[in-house]
This record gives sequence, C-alpha cells and structure tokens, in this order.
Amino acid sequence: MSLIRTEGLEKIYRLDHVEVPALRGVDLTIEGEEFLAIAGPSGSGKTTLLNLIGGLDRPTAGQVFLEEQEITRLNKSRLAELRLRKIGFVFQAYNLLPVLTALENVEYVMLLQGIAAGERRQRALAILGEVGLAEYANRFPNLMSGGQQQRVAVARAIVAQPKLVLADEPTANLDSTASSELLDLMRQLNRDHGVTFVFSTHDPLVMERAERLVRLRDGKVFGDE
Repeated sequence: MSLIRTEGLEKIYRLDHVEVPALRGVDLTIEGEEFLAIAGPSGSGKTTLLNLIGGLDRPTAGQVFLEEQEITRLNKSRLAELRLRKIGFVFQAYNLLPVLTALENVEYVMLLQGIAAGERRQRALAILGEVGLAEYANRFPNLMSGGQQQRVAVARAIVAQPKLVLADEPTANLDSTASSELLDLMRQLNRDHGVTFVFSTHDPLVMERAERLVRLRDGKVFGDE
C-alpha cells in the first residue's frame, strides 16, 4: 500500500478574473520511508503540490489519497485531525512560536494531541538531543541561528511521530554549510524513525541528496528519477 497517491491533480487559481493553472493533471505515488524531492523553477507548481498532499489546500480537480484514504473530500475538522496525527510540516520561514522556548515549541504539537505533560517533556528533550540541540532547550528562537531554528522545526515535525514530513524549501534561508548539516540530519531521522520526507526545492544540494527526484515544469511531471 502506497503512503501517498495523487490522481489527475489539478489546481487553478483565479486572480482578477484570470485563471492561472498551477497543476495540470499530476499523477504521483509515494511509498513509505522515501526521501523524495519535488524540484522545479519558481511557478512550476511544487509548493502547490505539497500543500495539496498535506491537506492545506483543496484541488480544483483530482484526488489525493493518504494510506488509501481519500483526503480531498474531508471537511476542515477531519483534515485538521489528519494533519495533527499523520503529517509534520517544515517551512522555509521556520514558523516557530517566538514566545515559546525551543523545548516548548517542540512540545506544542504533542500538547494539541493531548499527550500528558511528562511524556511530552521526555519526548521533546529526546528529539532535541537527536538534532544536536539539547543545550538549547530553554532558548527562545530569536537567540538561535537560522540553522538552529530549522533544526527545532524539524524536531517539532518529527516528535509527534507522523507518517509523513512535508518540507517546503527548508534550506532557502540557510547557507550551504547549514543546509548540508540539516539535510544530513533529516536523512538520519528518515532512517531512524522510518518517516517519509517530501521536499519542494530548487536547491541543487537538496536534489543531490534526495533518493528520488520528481521534476515539475508548468504544473506537470516531466521527470521522475
């Protein structure tokens, strides 16, 4: 059973009475534990595809299946529950809560899941150790480098034990050294936790590290290697 399957996925945005197609009939299958990059130039549809896979947006046509459950027809509350339980997100802007420490940021998803305080703290400290930030647990995001903040974001995405982590341009705001370290970390987490990682990117470094590379152009898949 595949983890993710899309069939005939289309997305059209309407801007000032003009239709702008972002995806044009995308068929894609992603297996469990893959380390996959969706690559393409700006405007190719890669972020739109990630948003549809993650249930953050709805397609104009076509279907998305997560573990053979069609998610495109779920209502907002069921989609929110599915994201909470099965999908982790890593964004290029980190999206950490500035009033929370690194530890509290990592705990936050587990808080929403209703996990008891003691277990939340234990799991958050353990994953911060895995990403090399144990000594930064009580530090606020504004006192951390971009690379450190992105590691916290990855820890937050992983700690809730999702099936899938979607990473939208995760290296966009990092230098090459921090990007390499982050990718090495995510590859190790992919192996250790069996979590599927799917990136959207135009970063050659990410493309080189991915085990599978899906290329988009003008909203269509034109390469899968």
